[in-house]
Amino acid sequence: MTLKPNLSFSNSKDTLIGHGDFKYKVDPSWGNLDPNKTPVQNCHEMVMDKKGRLFMVTDEPKNNIIIYNQSGKLLDTWTLNLPAAHGLSLVNEGGEEFLWITDNGGRVIKTDLKGKIITEIPSPITKGIYTEKMPWTPTETCVAPNGDLYITDGYGSQFVLQYDSSGNFIRKFGGDGHGDEQFKTVHGISIDQRKGGTPTLLCTSRGHNSFKRFTLEGEYLETIFLPGAFVCRPVIHGQNLYAGVCWSRTKYLEQMDNSGFVTILDENDKVVSNPGGTEPKYLDGELQLMIQKEPIFKHCHDVCIDQDENIYVCQWNASGSYPIKLTRV
Repeated sequence: MTLKPNLSFSNSKDTLIGHGDFKYKVDPSWGNLDPNKTPVQNCHEMVMDKKGRLFMVTDEPKNNIIIYNQSGKLLDTWTLNLPAAHGLSLVNEGGEEFLWITDNGGRVIKTDLKGKIITEIPSPITKGIYTEKMPWTPTETCVAPNGDLYITDGYGSQFVLQYDSSGNFIRKFGGDGHGDEQFKTVHGISIDQRKGGTPTLLCTSRGHNSFKRFTLEGEYLETIFLPGAFVCRPVIHGQNLYAGVCWSRTKYLEQMDNSGFVTILDENDKVVSNPGGTEPKYLDGELQLMIQKEPIFKHCHDVCIDQDENIYVCQWNASGSYPIKLTRV
């Protein structure tokens, strides 16, 4: 049976999507701003600071960072004039919060919350970590409890690069390929501490419709296969794992444009809800193909979860649209 997206669906503020205990009302106009004053091209990623403010990164050089309150009101904007700002991570260092911004042009920059540059990681090509022929197009960062920084080269050579808290290179792992320890679009990364034991790394392998788990030293542990879902970065909130799905597919590696949704996994990495997508089903313990059901989203690039477990969805290639809020019911 071939599944196809449902192309006739009402997208209003009362629209209810999701499955099981994870159902949401859609607020499509939550983040709307005046595009003449605060334009966006792609709303790439979003994080929430300890004050509950929502910081979103865009690749619009006029305003790389847009700051909202949880009602969708614009609080502030600032820019580093980056033409391809893509990744945004928040780190708390001794009570003070900082941002790591990743630009597809090759820059990985740490700033304070007002946009002051604190430090920048040099290109691995200039440091002999890469050869001159190896592409370097970083997409994401995360910071381990010990301060180590991990950078994914998701649009480049498909490595994860590890640095200590002083910016000294430690190792790289992964690379392009279909082996368990390799990646196809290592788009995102996060630290998983849900089990209460040793932290692990969750890395996106979008072309494999998967998250891959590694030790903090880069040793492969397992693959979480999400058939049909070209997932972006893993976002952990409480005991659950959330992700935006940029595309979905009906056949192997077939990407359907404007076919994104959101996926939610429980503490055992089992999919429990797909807002905007088909209901997750397991047969003999194996997850079945998941695709878009309701055409609310075009290409979900990231999600941010607030203290009430509402979801803010950022989109890529969505006609310059602003974030959509999913209010949990």
